[in-house]
Parts: sequence; C-alpha cells; structure tokens
Amino acid sequence: MYNCLLVDDERLARSELKRLLKAHPQCIIAAEAQSGEEALQQLAHSKIDLVFLDIQMPGLTGLQLAEHIPPGTQFIFCTAFNSFALDAFELNAVDYLLKPIAPERLAKALQKLRPANADAAPHFLAEQHGILLKFGDSQRVVKLNEISRFESIGNHAAVYTPYGKSFIHSSLAKIEQKLDPALFFKASRADIVRISAISQIEPAIADGGLIAVLQDGQQVDVSRRQAQQLKQQFSAF
Repeated sequence: MYNCLLVDDERLARSELKRLLKAHPQCIIAAEAQSGEEALQQLAHSKIDLVFLDIQMPGLTGLQLAEHIPPGTQFIFCTAFNSFALDAFELNAVDYLLKPIAPERLAKALQKLRPANADAAPHFLAEQHGILLKFGDSQRVVKLNEISRFESIGNHAAVYTPYGKSFIHSSLAKIEQKLDPALFFKASRADIVRISAISQIEPAIADGGLIAVLQDGQQVDVSRRQAQQLKQQFSAF
C-alpha cells in the first residue's frame, strides 16, 4: 500500500488523477496540495510513500520540490510538457507522465514502484569503501573518504581525489543514492561535496547562493535553495 500525495495547482487535474487511481487500490490518497510550498508541509507532517507532482506551478516548481522530497519517498511527474523529462529522470523520478494521462501509462508507471518502505533503512557506502578509478594509463583504488567532490558532466561524473580527477559513467542522482547525507552534501544539481572537505563558506554575489571553498582550493557553487541547508550543517546550537 502507498500513501500518496497529489501535487497540482489545478483542482481538475487532481480530480482526474484521483479518478484514474481508483483502479489501483494499492494507492491511498493521503493528502493533496495545490502548490510546492503546501506539499513541503504535507511531506513534513504526513507519512507519504509516493508523490504525484506537476512541474509548472506558481512559486516552487515540481522540479524544485523534487529536490526536497525525503529519501525513500518515490515520485512521479505528471505534466503537460515533455521538455523536462531529462531533468526529471536526473532527479531519480520513477516515471514521467504526460497529460492527459492515459490509464495504461499510469499502470505501467505504478509497476516500476519499489515496495513501500523498501528504503526505510537505506544502505550507504562505508567511508572505507574502495572505488576503482582510472588516472591516465593506470588504475587506483580510492577510498570514499578520500573523495572531496562529485561533479555532473553530461552522463558522466567527475570524481575529485588527492591523486587527481577521474571520471565514472554514472548520473549524479545514482551516486547520491549511495552516499550518506551525514557525510556528503548536494550543493546543487551539478555538485556533491564531502562535508568535511569544506574549509570556508562565502556569499555568492550573483544569485544569493553560496560558494563552498574546499581544502584543496576548489570553489563549488551552492544553489540558493541549498544555501540554508549548508549553513545548518555547521550549526551546533
């Protein structure tokens, strides 16, 4: 059984989705929200297993909301626009449904769901876990606690280590699933940094975000949405 949250600024769209979900008794409509901000409140106070969310909404968009959905909570985008599909799957969406939603497409999307609570206790890589990386003509096993940063570059990710920069064929979303959020911080949609590698935080003049300066001198942009969370990482009281 999945406790579902429906997020769409259009009441008729939510009503249509509720009608379609009647054919799937495993989906229980636990809550509705007409904005991203309202959805965040529902996620904070209700047990939600699955979120259906629109993308184009006033205020917080569906893509922005997805970045704040708790780990283990699955989500499916329901939108009239197909231009955001790549962004959606980079955020690890279960599926991307185009409105008007066809019943058979909804059924296929629900077949992709993990069992509810399957990720209640996520398994993160240990700090001493070794990763085989290529540097020039040689390969080296680098421990996770030696990596200071993962940077998204197309369908690859750059890995920054004391031995130089290497590349792995993986999306940042897949990498994030394996990293303990107590040790690594998602600075933006393009970067994940090891928290203990941050030596300084500076304001970014342009967009109200921050710049995280790492111990090796790298400067990593922190999005405005993530800036407050980064400050909280270093707040003891």
